[in-house]
Amino acid sequence: MIIKPANRTNSVSEYYFSKKLQEIDLMNRQGAEVINLGIGAPDRMPPEEAILTLIKEAQHPGNHAYQSYKGIKELREGFATWYKKYYRVDLNPDTEIQPLAGSKEGILLLSLAFLNKGDQVLVPNPGYPTYSSASLLAEAGIVLYDLKEETGWMPDFEQLENRDLSRVKMMWTNYPNMPTGAKATMALYERLVEFGLKHRILICNDNPYSFILNDEQLSILSIDGAKTCCVELNSLSKAHHMSGWRIGMIAGDADVISQVLKVKSNMDSGMFKPLQLAAVKALSQKDDWYAQLNAEYRERQKLAGEIFDLLGVRYDKHSGGMFLWGKIDDREESGEKLSDMILQKAHVFITPGFIFGSNGERYIRISLCAKQEVLREAAGRIRRVLHVSHFKHGSWC
Repeated sequence: MIIKPANRTNSVSEYYFSKKLQEIDLMNRQGAEVINLGIGAPDRMPPEEAILTLIKEAQHPGNHAYQSYKGIKELREGFATWYKKYYRVDLNPDTEIQPLAGSKEGILLLSLAFLNKGDQVLVPNPGYPTYSSASLLAEAGIVLYDLKEETGWMPDFEQLENRDLSRVKMMWTNYPNMPTGAKATMALYERLVEFGLKHRILICNDNPYSFILNDEQLSILSIDGAKTCCVELNSLSKAHHMSGWRIGMIAGDADVISQVLKVKSNMDSGMFKPLQLAAVKALSQKDDWYAQLNAEYRERQKLAGEIFDLLGVRYDKHSGGMFLWGKIDDREESGEKLSDMILQKAHVFITPGFIFGSNGERYIRISLCAKQEVLREAAGRIRRVLHVSHFKHGSWC
């Protein structure tokens, strides 16, 4: 390399899944045919109306030009209507909503817009790794806060109040929680708003799983005073099966949104208009779309539970989101060791919980983004290996 990378790149490393997928690809090329139950990439088709709209609108010559950085009005209004109907939140589509190229983009945009070198960010442990990496790329410091099974994977506010919060500027939250599946409550959101207002901390709530195995859609923005100290990210990736389309949003106070737009407008040149028009159609789905979605995920959750039962892993049968999170037997060395053994012996990849933080070391996670027959095949492989290998906790002999 002719020049040195920026110092900020030293604070992050290659994403775990990027490296693991290379290992799985090598195994597949050697004939293993690995079943990947790792990443949460929805496998079902998006709404038909969205696909047809994309095709139709892509045939119009005028739709191939640069678009507004703010997104088209129809999309912002579509998001506002969706939030009003399901989350009971009023949003001004002109000033309080910013469409994104997926909500993951919003994590970095918020970090670049509001964090200075030396600022600190409260990040959940376990939690989505991008919260930490985006903060570090913005040269901020990470302050981990514990999420533990014994407290329902909720923040311990007493513990937080006893910390030095003088340099903390942002706090990341995420419910239904990834990776644990814990569901939000209005009491939790009320407490978070109170905490943010008291300490002048921007609460950044990441909310893409709220329709998955979750009967009640909640938004932190529904709490009185929330827009003063909170923003919320959301996405069409999960509930509408559109992860590759990269369509998300951020909602909050107009001043916050304007700062995000300031950064975003220097990074891209707007979203392809046919994508935006297709997203409007996706957002207008009837309630039965989500009912059918969850009927399928409930069956998959049961099958994932059968895999955990085979492995002696304890889990919550009523968790939300598109993953099943479980605690390994005390006699197992670690979730990573168990995951590697399953991969090598049964050719099934299950995510080890350590990648989400130290509080995930005794856990593993199954993605529900696999068809029922694939989950059954994975269980069968593990069952056959257990039968012929004499499984001992910590090793397959």
